[in-house]
Amino acid sequence: MLNIWGRISSINVRKVVWCAQELGLDFQRTEAGGKFGIVQSDEYRAMNPNAMVPTIDDGEGDARVVLWESNVIVRYLCAKHWTYQMYPEQLPERFDAERWMDWQQTTLNRASGGAFVQLVRVAPEQRDAAVIDESVRATEPLFALLDAHLATRSFMTGERFTMADIPIGCEVHRWFGLPVADYRRPSWPNLERWFAQMLQRPGARGVLDLGLE
Repeated sequence: MLNIWGRISSINVRKVVWCAQELGLDFQRTEAGGKFGIVQSDEYRAMNPNAMVPTIDDGEGDARVVLWESNVIVRYLCAKHWTYQMYPEQLPERFDAERWMDWQQTTLNRASGGAFVQLVRVAPEQRDAAVIDESVRATEPLFALLDAHLATRSFMTGERFTMADIPIGCEVHRWFGLPVADYRRPSWPNLERWFAQMLQRPGARGVLDLGLE
């Protein structure tokens, strides 16, 4: 049994849950982090000294694997269950997927995070409009980049769904779901077409169909 620790409101936990569901894995998820606590306990910190989510505990004995860092967990699960072909066998496609996964974490997430935190997790009277504006200015060109990339392919690395689609899909879900009544999102038809495909995937249920919090 795969054990996943983390609240489903976390974008990083959503990646792992979506991946596990795509792979058809049996897993147990324990609410942790935020209002659920647990992450500061000695037991949890022995698994993840960062006291953050997600963390997984997979297998037993000498085969037991404990991991943190969401994109690493996605890579591990896809590599372990390689017959599902979400972990590309050929090196050019594999490292194309790796590149986009790293880009999501180091570039896209950093740009979009300010607007998300301000609009979803900060009370309206305490929001910083300058932080939101800067986040929007930084994020829109990155989604335009994704839109151009997806103009020539069905999925992030080509014509099949791979591990690269999961982190990007979670990021797009978060941005498209921001509660901004007066924000006119630019038209990104290729990105929107791709994301509509993500929403239809059975493995994404309970992840991409949830609201933000």
